[in-house]
Amino acid sequence: MERDEAFLGLLTKLNEAQIPAVLETCRSPADSVRASARKARRLVSGYVWEQSAHHHDETLIEPLEFLAERLSASQHDDGTWDLGNLHSPPDSAFAIQDLCLSWALLDGDGQPATERSRDVLEWVIRQAGPALATGGVHTPNHRWEVSAALARVNQLFPDQRYADRIDEWLAEGIDATPDGSYSERSSTYASEVTNPSLLTIARLHRRPELIAFVRRNLDATLYLLEPNGEVDTIASRRQDQTRIRDIWWYLTQFRELALLDGDGRFATVAKGIETRTADSLDAGGPDAGAVGAVGDFLAEVVERPQLAGVLPVAVPVPDDFVHEFPSQQLARIRRGSRTASVFGGTDFHDVPVIASGLSTNPTFFKFRTGAAVLDSVRLSPQFFGTGHFRSNGLRRTGPASFELGDEVRVPYHLPLPQQYRSDDGGYALSSDGRFYSSMDFGWRPKQYRSLRTTVAVTEVAGGFDLDFELSGSDVPFAIELCFRAGGVLGGVDALDADGNYQLVGGTGVYSVGEDSIEFGPGNGATRVAMDPGEQYTQLNGSLVPDGLRVHLTGRAPAYYTLNLRAS
Repeated sequence: MERDEAFLGLLTKLNEAQIPAVLETCRSPADSVRASARKARRLVSGYVWEQSAHHHDETLIEPLEFLAERLSASQHDDGTWDLGNLHSPPDSAFAIQDLCLSWALLDGDGQPATERSRDVLEWVIRQAGPALATGGVHTPNHRWEVSAALARVNQLFPDQRYADRIDEWLAEGIDATPDGSYSERSSTYASEVTNPSLLTIARLHRRPELIAFVRRNLDATLYLLEPNGEVDTIASRRQDQTRIRDIWWYLTQFRELALLDGDGRFATVAKGIETRTADSLDAGGPDAGAVGAVGDFLAEVVERPQLAGVLPVAVPVPDDFVHEFPSQQLARIRRGSRTASVFGGTDFHDVPVIASGLSTNPTFFKFRTGAAVLDSVRLSPQFFGTGHFRSNGLRRTGPASFELGDEVRVPYHLPLPQQYRSDDGGYALSSDGRFYSSMDFGWRPKQYRSLRTTVAVTEVAGGFDLDFELSGSDVPFAIELCFRAGGVLGGVDALDADGNYQLVGGTGVYSVGEDSIEFGPGNGATRVAMDPGEQYTQLNGSLVPDGLRVHLTGRAPAYYTLNLRAS
């Protein structure tokens, strides 16, 4: 097989950059089990790799033994570790995957100097196997992480219990949607857990049909990809729904499928990651993210040299489209370096609470042109403390136009009918949708106040128009545009020193270098606060996004058009 020497050279340099940091910090008492396992993997990668400056470097032996002993000492008798969650099979599985890979590389290398580390790691892995084969999980991706860890343990130290448990989890079906996402809708968990785990299970447990799920997810990711290598996460149900996520976490997945399928689009993405990382090296050294995400792939490539094959001829990724994700109620629009996201798929209408594992991000629109990024558009009416507008779905109205909408109804409660009254005044503690009281709300007649909101999003020459219509109640509202920090605002009034501005009239502009977004018109000087709603304020929570926040205010009933233009 012809090897991609530039790719191998890049991974080698990145791993060589990791090792001094590992040697300096490997005894840190703050390290979790997963951190210790990953540090051991980094040392092992350099030690066994023949092209590394650390190949068979004796100075790595004692730190590696220290890490192995620490992992053994902290392991419970049942084979698990505590990682926030107590006696946690899924968290233990993350560490075990790294340790299995490290042990296999050391065993294949066969150096007497690593015999002690191998013995300790083997003990740790054998202890963990039964726990993973009998324990439970918390999240959808945990099933696949545990199964991948069991596949690795079973490869090294076969046990039918491990294979049987993998089959039990797989019998539940993969939580994949027809449009290529997984149930958590998260780039983080797709790239770091589900995709690599399914590929491992497919290879080691002989279930090649699982590769199709990964292929479909990578294909969908092409339509979530930003020109600068970020991945859109607006629809996520996990922590990344309000964070920036980069494509480099997908590197070996795109490589593997590009080589397997001869897919030039996937080759383009993989080479793009490598080029950006190499450019970072040439500019004075990779940042911590690049070292962690890309340098760690060396272990996989040493284990499976075919991942370093020469990629097929590159084919451009899609860059001119309107693409819908029905399972997420998300639309993505791209015209070269200009992209937009329209989102109406939060879980707030089905499960009206704020909780981990739910999509509750109130951002319903994003827009960027080149380096100028409008990270979020949000709307907050001051309506009985119900908080931000969150669309109840997404409806396509034209080739490049969509409608978002919702109606919020808040009750006033009337006296209980006679048959539900109690002489002692003791009534059930219940919720009326906003708060709890001992009022037995379910039996009370109600009078409602309502607020109807629609936002029509239409692509126009050079940008988008957002038509806001609020009706049904007389309330103030604020529209918040949050631009990414690092740019310059013009035409707006500063409200404070914390990054808040207001566009009173005319047109504002946000610029980064030669790229700009014009926005407006302003809608008056009235101050209206962005109200996150009682579910946040009751616990002193916050929904303030990071960046430069420009407010446009008004009062319902109202019809207002926001113009966003690339310039």
